[in-house]
Amino acid sequence: MTQKRDILRDMGLHKRNERADIRGKAESEFMYSYQARIRYSELDESGHLKPEALLDYFQDCSTFQSEDLGVGIEYLREKNMVWVLSSWQIIVDRYPLLGEVVTVGTQPYEFKGFMGFRNFVMEDASGKRIACANALFSLINIETAGPMRPTEEMLEKYVLGEKIDMEYAPRKIRIPDGEVKGEEVLIRPHHLDTNHHVNNGQYVRIAIDSLQKDCHISQLRAEYKKQVRLHEVLTPYIVRTEKGGYVVDLRNQENETCCIVEIEENGENA
Repeated sequence: MTQKRDILRDMGLHKRNERADIRGKAESEFMYSYQARIRYSELDESGHLKPEALLDYFQDCSTFQSEDLGVGIEYLREKNMVWVLSSWQIIVDRYPLLGEVVTVGTQPYEFKGFMGFRNFVMEDASGKRIACANALFSLINIETAGPMRPTEEMLEKYVLGEKIDMEYAPRKIRIPDGEVKGEEVLIRPHHLDTNHHVNNGQYVRIAIDSLQKDCHISQLRAEYKKQVRLHEVLTPYIVRTEKGGYVVDLRNQENETCCIVEIEENGENA
């Protein structure tokens, strides 16, 4: 057991039990975290981390925690369960550059029925927060497609922490009037994840691409409503907000809303 813990520590995939008092640690004593280095393949044209890559870092962090606790993908599959993301809110102070060492952390802070609430942070090498997020997940029975409560084992292993300090937005995203239809997107294999539907980050990428402009996103919100699978078609409907941002309504061939993405800009990446 000691050897396994040492290996996980060396990999940076471990739960932080001490308060963040040294370089590179996540900010909460309850926060699970890992360290990573920003890769060239994750950069946009400006040389900064892509928004959907930031989302992937956060999503990977919660996945690593679940795997290390023994309640990950195989555990869920055996019990015919899956965590489905219902909403994201990501606030970005800046996007890191190639080669930067970052610490990514997460902690669940509440379970309510079949819903689980999580915070995420990304910090730079000095321990300064550069991005944070709030997410809502729903636990779904694969066979019935109905909601189900977490098992006692899951509730015992996920140690709850306090909500982090951030400006929390509503989960629901309002779609203003005046939508303009964008270009259709055919769903291909690279859009999918292990659940055989469009990955959460891919919805965001499709929404950003539909704007056909450089986006310097300071806040991103996403509300997921319906799964989309291989060879289906998503059509973006785009509208400007009163704050000068965008809301992108991604609809399927039946004109059903599958995901709504709201983008706020700050005019610069760094």
